[in-house]
Parts: sequence; C-alpha cells; structure tokens
Amino acid sequence: MSLTTGFEHIVRENEPLAAHTSLKLGGVAQYFAEPTTRDELIALVKRCAEDQVPVRLLGGGSNLLVRSEGVQGCVIHLSAPEFCQISVDGNSLTAGGGAKLSHFIATAAREGFSGPEQLVGIPGTVGGALHNNTGYHGVDFGGWVRSATVLTRDGQIATRDSDSLSFSYRQSSLTELAILEGRFEFETEPANSLTKRMQKLWIVRRAAQPDADENSAYMFRDHGGESASKLISDAGLAGESVGPVHVSDRDPNFFVAESGATSEQVLELMKKVRQQVADRLEIELQDAIQVW
Repeated sequence: MSLTTGFEHIVRENEPLAAHTSLKLGGVAQYFAEPTTRDELIALVKRCAEDQVPVRLLGGGSNLLVRSEGVQGCVIHLSAPEFCQISVDGNSLTAGGGAKLSHFIATAAREGFSGPEQLVGIPGTVGGALHNNTGYHGVDFGGWVRSATVLTRDGQIATRDSDSLSFSYRQSSLTELAILEGRFEFETEPANSLTKRMQKLWIVRRAAQPDADENSAYMFRDHGGESASKLISDAGLAGESVGPVHVSDRDPNFFVAESGATSEQVLELMKKVRQQVADRLEIELQDAIQVW
C-alpha cells in the first residue's frame, strides 16, 4: 500500500521543494503533505511510522538548504489554518506552530505585549522560532514560553510546561517532530510605543539585509559574542562567490543565489567561508542553516 493511499487529498509525490525555501534551490520530496487537521496529521505520522517512512517537518523554509537530489521520505508542511491560529487571553498569547513569526510579532505589538517587536524582520514560523530559540541582541523567544504542545515521532500529542523546557543559544529542548502550539506571556507596554519601535527596527533591518526579491538565507551562527557577519567581513570575504552564489554586500552572513545557482554551489561557498574564517581568524563558524 502506497503512503498516499487514504491521504490522496493531502499528500503529493515528487513535490519540488525549491519553491518552499528562501534560497529557491533543491530537488523534490518523495512525498509532500499538507494536513488540514490535527487528526489528519496524527494519522499520517502514524502511517509513516508503521511503514518506516522517514518524516521531516518544513517550516517557513528561511533557514533551509535542500540538496539537488532532493529528500526521501515524507516532508510535512503545517500551512493549513488549523496550525496557524493566534489568540489572545489577558496577558497570554497562544499561537499555532505554523503561524508566521511576522504575524506573531505584529499581534503582540498590537496587544501591547513587549519583547517580540525586537524580532521584527526575522523570517520563519512560531514552531521554528521555538525549536531554534530565535533571538536578537539578548532577546530570546524561549523567555516568553509558558507551555508548548508537541507531536512526537510516533504520533502522540504531549504538552510541555515551562518547567520541563530548556533554552540556550539558538536551540531548545523541543526536539519532537512538530511543535503544534505555544502559549506565551509578556510584560505590557502601550501599543503605540511598541508599534513605533517595531517600525523603526524594521526600516533599519531591511536596509541591512538583501532585497526582498533576492533568493537569500542567513548562513552561520554568531560566535562568542561576535556576529558571524562581522567575522566574515573581518576575514575579507564580503562579496566572495562560487559561480552565481555570493556573499551579500549588505550583510556578509547572507548568501544570495542568483539565477542558475545550485545547492552544491551554496555548500561550496559555505565551505570556503568556513575555511577562510578559520585560517585568518582561528574561529570555527557553525552552520545556522539546515541542510537536507
């Protein structure tokens, strides 16, 4: 029995993944699923476990590089409204794992919840931000979490409260297959103050990042208090390229993939930058981007 049997309405075969990533590169997924309800998601994950089909979860695709040969197994994308809801109750905000981080930030600012406005301009989803403990200049996503509802790899739903969670630099203990929902609490501040701050930060960050119409991604983690952007620049690598893939002139920690670029050229440029930063600065850069 094929994996698609009984799931024809939510599973496609040989789905091109390039369109689902910010670099717009990479091959196809053997199976690509967009469940519309939790029940469908659970049933599909259990089928994959029974059939020993590997499962990966795709978020916003902003920190993902897919190799040209593509991905075996099932890639699940939680893009349906069921997984993207955001609701407010007092000082608490609940958001689905598939909700866009930009929507989460805008909702928090509108409701007078301070903190998330500092993350404006960072792409991705709420689930990805929880998993990676997304942050900026001392503000970390995990600091607001009160609980998280997750789906395990064998299709079980569980709730993790804040006492059982741990967060560190760009990582968390939320390593289950999927983060279905998070509940957050915040300090409050006048909404108009937060909105003005968010707008100013947005203008500054957009000016320092590749243009929105460029295919780009953020590549390396900061190191020991030094930004990866500064380290790459200090190593003299701004503008470095491999074929049609180059280090961004605006922010050297972004790679830009021009027309005709391949995933392998991105990997080659990553290796080149990593090696030269190590040779010139004696610092080992760690990848921020996931490679499938």
